[in-house]
Amino acid sequence: MEHLEEIRLSVRAICDSFDEDYWRKLDETRGYPTDFVKELTQSGFLGCLIPEEYGGAGLGLIEACAVLEEVSRSGGHPGAAHAQMYVMGSVLRHGSEEQKQKYLPAIANGKLRLQSFAVTEPTTGTDTTSLKTTAKRQGDKYIINGQKVWISRVQHSDLMVLLARTKPIEERSFKTDGLSCFIIDLQGAEMRGLAIKPIDAMINHHSCELFFDDFEVPAENLLGEEHKGFKVIMDGMNAERVLIGAECIGDARYFIDKAKNYANERLVFDRPIGQNQGVAFPIAQSYAQTQAAHLMVEKAAQLFDANKPCGAEANMAKMLAADASWKAGDVCLQTHGGFGMSREYHIERKLRETRLYQIAPISTNLILSYLSEHVLGMPRSF
Repeated sequence: MEHLEEIRLSVRAICDSFDEDYWRKLDETRGYPTDFVKELTQSGFLGCLIPEEYGGAGLGLIEACAVLEEVSRSGGHPGAAHAQMYVMGSVLRHGSEEQKQKYLPAIANGKLRLQSFAVTEPTTGTDTTSLKTTAKRQGDKYIINGQKVWISRVQHSDLMVLLARTKPIEERSFKTDGLSCFIIDLQGAEMRGLAIKPIDAMINHHSCELFFDDFEVPAENLLGEEHKGFKVIMDGMNAERVLIGAECIGDARYFIDKAKNYANERLVFDRPIGQNQGVAFPIAQSYAQTQAAHLMVEKAAQLFDANKPCGAEANMAKMLAADASWKAGDVCLQTHGGFGMSREYHIERKLRETRLYQIAPISTNLILSYLSEHVLGMPRSF
């Protein structure tokens, strides 16, 4: 589509000002790309999913995918900002009009950042329906107690969407019953009962462990209906999986571009190494795999934008794209030989970043379990 190409060109122009050395230095210092996020916000791209009446661009998930894909393909790390897009899946579909009026214009113009999504816990992992963090109603507020882990960008965000238990497990009517979503104001949160502990990880994803100790949240910050938060969070998760898929497509194309260019330029035995089928064929195979995965990402985004069921497509898009990026990264490293291990060539950083998506935001095995049961009709495995 012509307008998607215009978006890609505009994002590419922004990324030209934030080259690979910019991202390498941030990776080394564990810094946050404040200037890049500011530029992406002011250009309107981070608010692309926010409707025009709230100050956003009013675009769809397919346009958001184009934005994140280009950031990845340029050598950047969209994980610094992508939550502001996928959390919109929950806020736009389940937020009250009052919540939208209060938050969306400020998010669109950059006065507020909604960059964090708190679901995962250390003892439950992807077993979301068994989470233990509680939110107990007391008058006009909820009291939050519990622990979350691998929650990214908390220290660089003003708002966070949190999933907590509002009904004891033994009282729930069905597995997903009793969970509720909240919009959390992070400004001054550490003075109100939230402890934040950064995690030293293999990638610069600004992930943290969170500890809630009688943390108060106004009842008006309940996102969607009480006890029905699983549906709320799934709309965000489906958007997340599609957008992560787009990032992986960008990573894969980044690796393929690098490998192709190097294979054409590097001379060994007086000829370019790309003349050897053992070098050329894996790159070509990665290209084909990436093109196929891209079509699934595109299909899932179109279904999401049409407000149609897209759980299977979102999961397959994320899995296929993650596999394509990991394969392309391995091929790129192999093509470069020893130079691929050098930080100077940037490949090792991108390879570390794209490896994450084999296990997050949902592992490949859990996707296969979902497809086996809910799409193919085979017995539940757990």
